Amino acid sequence: MAYKSRLAGEEADLLCDAVLALQTREECYRFFDDLLTMNEFVSMAQRVAVARMLYNDEKYTDITYKTGASSATISRVKRCVRYGADGYTLVLRRLTEKTDKK
Repeated sequence: MAYKSRLAGEEADLLCDAVLALQTREECYRFFDDLLTMNEFVSMAQRVAVARMLYNDEKYTDITYKTGASSATISRVKRCVRYGADGYTLVLRRLTEKTDKK
């Protein structure tokens, strides 16, 4: 059975297609620079960093120290990593595989 997101819709599809069209890190920075506020981008980047650290079984205190994330943010990300739609896990697994190939 295919995954059906509660976020799905015409505009959400357009956003996903736009992200999938990006080919380089520079293109990502350019797009996100136009799309997001600095705070939105920093929050998203922080959540991915927290997810990676949780995925690597790092402790809350180390995650807070390294990222500056609050315990509430870490808890929320942890819930998503463990019980969410597997988006973090999918991306982190692929990033790990990409790093291992280098």
